[in-house]
Amino acid sequence: MLPVLYLATQNPHKVEEIAHMLKGRFEVKTVADLGLKEEIPETGNTLAQNSLQKAQFIAEKYQVNCLADDSGLEVEALGGAPGVYSARYAGEPKNDLNNLNLLLQNLEGITHRKARFVTVLTYHSQGEYFQFEGEIFGEITYNAKGISGFGYDPIFRPEGEEYRTFAEMSLQEKNQIAHRARALEKFKVFVDQHSKSRDN
Repeated sequence: MLPVLYLATQNPHKVEEIAHMLKGRFEVKTVADLGLKEEIPETGNTLAQNSLQKAQFIAEKYQVNCLADDSGLEVEALGGAPGVYSARYAGEPKNDLNNLNLLLQNLEGITHRKARFVTVLTYHSQGEYFQFEGEIFGEITYNAKGISGFGYDPIFRPEGEEYRTFAEMSLQEKNQIAHRARALEKFKVFVDQHSKSRDN
């Protein structure tokens, strides 16, 4: 029987990506399975703070093992923006298309379009918290392309790709290289090492 892991996120796209990556290691459940109706707080000044805050909120409220994710897009020409405010870049309510359009608008006339996606995962297990970071560099395209993924995927072309954005890749392709996938790989190594040490 697989151990149960609750994902401290209300974003169905993140749930899909994470569940896909953790298949066979955990029985992945969501905060909806816990009956959570309120929004998970994220008032930190950094991705790491937000990720920890989300994990603590779920762990303390329900006494369960959980995994929280906070991710952001950092654009060099915009001083690292939208960064920690990526999900709410265009204000409330959160809207992917509005965020994406505002970013393209703010980059009008700018040819230096280097950027990076960052994910910080926080794992809560038996009262302890562990963090894992993943990143991928790339650049912002001039127009949105593709229909897969979510968020800024249609305007982010990862390094090594000549033409395709994340939104033009399958979930499997994206999960081989993306920031969240890289953080999850570190998490999986950690879990495997800990389960081995418990078995010895």
